[in-house]
Amino acid sequence: MTQKSRAADPDDAGSTRGGSAPTEPATGDEERVVIRNNRKLTDTTEPEGTATDAGSDVSAEGLVEDAEVVVDEIEIEATSVEGSTPSGPPVVDAPAQPVDGGGTGTSLGAELEALRAELEERTRDVQRVSAEYANYRKRVDRDRSLVQEQATGSVLAALLPILDDLDRAREHGDLVGPFGSVAEQLTAALGKFGLAAFGEQGDPFDPTRHEAVAHQTSADVSEPTCVQVMRRGYQLGERLLRPALVAVADPE
Repeated sequence: MTQKSRAADPDDAGSTRGGSAPTEPATGDEERVVIRNNRKLTDTTEPEGTATDAGSDVSAEGLVEDAEVVVDEIEIEATSVEGSTPSGPPVVDAPAQPVDGGGTGTSLGAELEALRAELEERTRDVQRVSAEYANYRKRVDRDRSLVQEQATGSVLAALLPILDDLDRAREHGDLVGPFGSVAEQLTAALGKFGLAAFGEQGDPFDPTRHEAVAHQTSADVSEPTCVQVMRRGYQLGERLLRPALVAVADPE
């Protein structure tokens, strides 16, 4: 801290406050006070020949009082800073919760049961989806086969009149030579697609496969029997393309 100028003491100067008499020069035996680090220090006597002006020097007592006031202000500010508390509620550490082994085991058991229930539900969902997909594939395959069979049946049904003409030519003995070979090859090729002919004389009458166009009684039969075939019937696999036209004889 730098040295402050001392004010002239009225008593030492030999004049009253506000007087016009000149002040006595300060002697070398006066004691000088210096304030450093909030402490009052007494310096050694000034050297000989030092003279201060009465208007600019201050007394030692006034300097000490000013220093004490500054020290008090600094202490008050430090106390206010140290004693200030942050705004808001005080932060209190929560006490540690005791570890409950039984409660932890119960919660783990409940979580395990919930996971098992969820796993069973997901397993049932997967099984249901798998079953639905298997049924879908079966239905698609069945529908595909049905569509294919219907298309084949439509083509074969359109060729049945040609087969009827070949049957009539065979009955009259006209299927001879190269023409007979072509007829046999055509019948064999259509048979590869599943076309089968039915309706022969002496077959039992089946109303689901035969269409009766004539009816008579006979002592030679014990059940309704096809005694004459006017037109053979055809079927494609289990599907009936056309019933056979027959004459039926009932027993007497």
